[in-house]
Amino acid sequence: MGKHDRKKMPFKHLISFEKLLSKYDEHLRGDDPFLAATAERILAVEKGFPELRNGFSDFTLLEKHKELIERILQDTFTEALSGNEIKVATLPYQDIIIKSSKRFQNIINEAGEGYEPEIRNVGDDLDYIMSCVVVLNYYYGYQLDFSRPYFYDIPDANGVMRHYRILYNADFIDIIPTDKAKEITQEDVDELLANPNDAALWMEKIPPESFISKGFVIANLFDVTMEQAISNIKSKLISKDTLQPVKFMNDLQETFKSFFRLPNIKVGFASFDAKKEQFEEVAGIGFESFLLRGKHAVDCKQALCVDSYTKLIDYNSYFTIADMDRMVQQSGDVQPYKGLQDQGVQSAIFAPIAYEGNLLGVLEIVSQKKGVLNGVNAQKLDDVLPFIVSAVVRAKNEDNNRIDAIIQNECTSVHSSVYWRFQEEAKRFMLDETEGRSPSFKEIVFKDVYPLFGQIDIKDSSHARNLAIQRDLMIQLSEIDAVLNIALKKWNLPIYEELIFRVNNHLDSIKEMLYTNSEQAIFDFVQDEISPVFEHLKKSDKEIESHILAYEAKIDMGTGSYYDHRKNYDESVTQINKTLSAVIDKRQESAQAMFPHYYERYKTDGVEHNMYIGSSISESKEYNPLYLNNLRLWQLQVMCEMENAHYSLKPKLPVPLDAASLILVYNTSLSIRFRMDEKQFDVDGTYNARYEVIKKRIDKSYIKGTEQRLTQKGVLSIVYSQKKDELEYLRYIKFLKSKGYFTDKIEIVELEGLQGVSGLKAIRAQILYKREQEPEKTYTYQDLMDALKD
Repeated sequence: MGKHDRKKMPFKHLISFEKLLSKYDEHLRGDDPFLAATAERILAVEKGFPELRNGFSDFTLLEKHKELIERILQDTFTEALSGNEIKVATLPYQDIIIKSSKRFQNIINEAGEGYEPEIRNVGDDLDYIMSCVVVLNYYYGYQLDFSRPYFYDIPDANGVMRHYRILYNADFIDIIPTDKAKEITQEDVDELLANPNDAALWMEKIPPESFISKGFVIANLFDVTMEQAISNIKSKLISKDTLQPVKFMNDLQETFKSFFRLPNIKVGFASFDAKKEQFEEVAGIGFESFLLRGKHAVDCKQALCVDSYTKLIDYNSYFTIADMDRMVQQSGDVQPYKGLQDQGVQSAIFAPIAYEGNLLGVLEIVSQKKGVLNGVNAQKLDDVLPFIVSAVVRAKNEDNNRIDAIIQNECTSVHSSVYWRFQEEAKRFMLDETEGRSPSFKEIVFKDVYPLFGQIDIKDSSHARNLAIQRDLMIQLSEIDAVLNIALKKWNLPIYEELIFRVNNHLDSIKEMLYTNSEQAIFDFVQDEISPVFEHLKKSDKEIESHILAYEAKIDMGTGSYYDHRKNYDESVTQINKTLSAVIDKRQESAQAMFPHYYERYKTDGVEHNMYIGSSISESKEYNPLYLNNLRLWQLQVMCEMENAHYSLKPKLPVPLDAASLILVYNTSLSIRFRMDEKQFDVDGTYNARYEVIKKRIDKSYIKGTEQRLTQKGVLSIVYSQKKDELEYLRYIKFLKSKGYFTDKIEIVELEGLQGVSGLKAIRAQILYKREQEPEKTYTYQDLMDALKD
């Protein structure tokens, strides 16, 4: 009996029949001679055994007094009902059996030799607390709701798990305090109710064994296997446990076994694609499908016969096979069910998962025994199918949402700082829709925002690209020339001589410089005239074939041309873009934390970024001009860090490309509007368009009165038009110079007028490169202010 002692409880249990026997005392004195006679017979049993009334905690006495107890409880367990009622005399929340009905004994015997039933979920702190609530109600007179269902889970003879709900009849039990019991005030109760999970507190107020529960309870058990299975199926389908597909599948299989009361059934599922008229596997959930037989998809007409196809797909009704061998015999030449028979399936139910008349999938329940699944027990599925349907609909919706999220994320991402505004608009759109107004997604505009623009551009990228193309074409033409010379030596045909002459002409034309149309002209010449000749030569001679195959091995499949120097160039650009983007994207996280602002970045030949900051972008935080100053200072630091990242990367690049950086300072606030057609933000209005013009042309500008371009490698150029901005940025540069970002070399220059824009100036500050990247530290506007005070 050791397992019964393991639990600390507020009760010390005494088994006693006093309350029951005192009822018989009353009957003995009563007017009903029949009841009095029964009472006399039962009361005669307890004579000489005072412990039956006074109570005993030595559970070995149960065996000793077995016959006496049987006689005392004879009326309570009526023989006439014993075969049907599942009933046990026991102690509350304990697994002790004082007496039980025949049906309960049969259930225990079926479960297997030595099986001892245990109450589900017993033994946790919650049971102590629940028992305390009983004390508060029955002894202290509070009225707290403590209904908590208790269950026995007992397997039947076939190994199928059956579930029994326990309802206690507590007429024959008393709760008596011991000297350990404490006084309980309303304040104590309030404290306990405020801490419903704090077992230590409950133990302090109502200590272990501070009460005696004297008597016994009668537990009436009800077979709720069916309801429990339905509930389990519901909760399995609702739960997020589908993240562990194997566990989810195994649990569901077990639940269906209980539901059908059949130990050897299996469950499968196939999704239905109406457009392609095929069944498909459901990925990632652990379901196998017997119709699919391990394939990813199967045409419906191959998996089903006409009758079953009509039932499932056209009428959304069950299709059952009670005898698979007979079904296969009757199918004639077309054998859609042979596959099921080969898998050992002898009877099966196929249930349609349909929503609003559209088939979403098929639930497959199969057995290796003939006749156990049939048209009759298929009807049981009516109770659970609605839950399965809603789970499948939910899963499909979640998939669609995930798809939408991926598309948005990958293709038209809305930046997190402005996402709230899109959500607001989407909610309004949905409201319009539900209230029957014609919904339209209104344009999203943010007014009075200050722009920041920066770029790190790969210097002379078009020259480097042309150089790479030129070198690749020259190697390709030289190789073609070598092959044609071997052919001319062998066969001395004038056509080879003429082709050699044309190849050399092309070589001469690109030796000095690559013209815009040269690449296309050479490509066409090779495709139209050289390739057919090479195909012919490959068949003519083994030696020349090996030369041509060696030439073809160096040709890139994608471009149809040599792709060696260009590959090095492309790889270098990709690496630069990747490295620079990673720096600014990582540093953006800390900038957003300072104050939310819109941020977007593009990879071109280099990396450029736009930022917009202002009160309209922040959903809740109050804007102050200080945040703009802070972001400007942050941008300067990050541009220097990106330059340093490029400086460290350059020696490792296949083509060591240079970069030059630029910041545009714009003093006026503007509006940005989300363009639905292009799925991106644009500055709004004619006046604001000036900003876009400057941004696009600025990196091509020259210093006034010279042939020198504004942007130079190793220098950060800061373009502005107002004296106020000049002073602000000189202050930042001086501060960052003290932190090791810039050298002493700083100059101010005027720019040549751009088309329609004049009066621009620039500060050019030489960047101090560090061989080893120091750990990043952002200096804020406050740090600058503190430094100025010193």
